[in-house]
Amino acid sequence: MGDDQVKSEALQILGLFQILPRLVVFDLDYTLWPFYCECRSRQEMPSLYPHAKGILYALKDKGIKVAIASRSPTSDIAKIFLNRLEIESMFVAKEIFSSWTHKTEHFQRINQRTGIPYNSILFFDDEGRNIKAVSGTGVTSILVENGVNLNSFKLGITRFAQNSAPSTSGKQKQLKILDFIHTK
Repeated sequence: MGDDQVKSEALQILGLFQILPRLVVFDLDYTLWPFYCECRSRQEMPSLYPHAKGILYALKDKGIKVAIASRSPTSDIAKIFLNRLEIESMFVAKEIFSSWTHKTEHFQRINQRTGIPYNSILFFDDEGRNIKAVSGTGVTSILVENGVNLNSFKLGITRFAQNSAPSTSGKQKQLKILDFIHTK
């Protein structure tokens, strides 16, 4: 599936929801790309997971900001790779640094830089400890197993909408959305 087709499907998913995140934050290693930066040479040409670029373009087209929260000890290599992949300019914040505080420090900086409240943010990461820590701040957080893809994206947008919806309404909309997700 090419980037344009992924983008089209991601836009279709976004179109199902009235409540969308204002910011979507991605981890890098094993979330946007299938490797650890510190295990790669800065001379290499990196690659993204197959659905990642299409999802990023769909978010941009929909006016949803994107950011990075990565605990990489090699931020220089990560930034080189983002530039080589021609996606560096898409991100409103790039918090790429080694940290012992899971990702909470990254999110404090993202919040300060963007002014977007935690409950308006959706986050994708491949490490359960980061999901647990960041969820505690009010961010809707989704664990990915094989990188971000359309299925994890659907799950994330659905969970964000459920977390953001008033508790007494929206039951019919949620059922429609779940029916759509299960048929894809």
